[in-house]
Amino acid sequence: MKAIPYGRQDITVADIEAVTRVLQSDYLTTGPTIKEFEDKFAQYVGAKHAVAIANATVGLHLCTMVMGVKPGSKVITTPITFAASANCVRYCGGEVDFADIDPSNLLIDLDQVEKMLEAAPAGTYEGIIPVDFAGFPVDIMRLRDIADHHGLWIIEDACHAPGGYLIDGEGTKQLCGNGAFADLSVFSFHPVKHIACGEGGMITTNDTALYRRLMRLRTHGITKEVDILEENHGGWYYEMHELGYNYRITDIQAALGVSQLDRARAGVVRRRAIAERYDLAFADTAVTTINVPEKVGHAFHLYVIQVVDRKQLYDRLREHKIYAQIHYIPVPSLPYYKRQGFKIEDYPNASNYYEHCISLPMYPSLTDEEQDFVIDQVKSFVG
Repeated sequence: MKAIPYGRQDITVADIEAVTRVLQSDYLTTGPTIKEFEDKFAQYVGAKHAVAIANATVGLHLCTMVMGVKPGSKVITTPITFAASANCVRYCGGEVDFADIDPSNLLIDLDQVEKMLEAAPAGTYEGIIPVDFAGFPVDIMRLRDIADHHGLWIIEDACHAPGGYLIDGEGTKQLCGNGAFADLSVFSFHPVKHIACGEGGMITTNDTALYRRLMRLRTHGITKEVDILEENHGGWYYEMHELGYNYRITDIQAALGVSQLDRARAGVVRRRAIAERYDLAFADTAVTTINVPEKVGHAFHLYVIQVVDRKQLYDRLREHKIYAQIHYIPVPSLPYYKRQGFKIEDYPNASNYYEHCISLPMYPSLTDEEQDFVIDQVKSFVG
């Protein structure tokens, strides 16, 4: 059996042809393909606006900037996520706090979030950054009610969840990143994600004012928008209105994204089928899996299990060229955050999860034969 990674990009002839067309065009960056990608992605998730950026980390940074995070700001996020979900607050000089996870879905525990907010003086926290971990959508509808009650904004880290959704009380499918509940949502186009651009990301929002500011900040704070220019010397004229960054994506990456987006829905369907096979295989074993409620559309960026001897299973799988991965080392336990005063023992659910978690191979091109091999190795290990 060849090597089986936990995630893998799928590059087709159509993808290569799309990139080649851009390479042969007049624009390699800041051209029309970026706008095409933004428009098609916004349509895919049901949002009004989309802003393509260099990667999801800079997307989170821009989001915290436009929501006004500054020294003295305090923001809540989850301990089980990639560090960028917390780092973006620190980039702006703000302070991060963590709410433990709910063991039933591995997402930020909204009951604990409410307790934290009710125990703190009004105005202590300014916002919350929930994470759709592994592709399981956070209950953004309930979170919106909590946020509105306490005057908070929401930046949804949806990097794992394009195509994920919740069914609301009226039976409507609410897609992750559609802008109906979160102020801003961020997606990733890293190679192991649903849509691979090499690197890249997207911010979605329904707020036109936030959208226009994001567009400026991703390009040095520069604008040519006539309605906000202080002067106008001609078609070449631009103004820098605030300190921004070069956080742009290229047309080359956008072309790959547009092509990948054409089969994004099929990719999510395949991921769910792979998850269903895992679920059935591990149903009567010592492997702990996550139950997905009927009204949740899990996007399955990851398929995470929990076992007693995680390290031994990890090593055994690698011996058989199955390169499973661990998602994630709890952010409060990282040396940088420990120096900020955080202690992992304050987050017992996250700590316990980390001791037992392992992400099995999950990507659309994973074959049934490869998956059966993974399943056999896991089952033979747990007995």
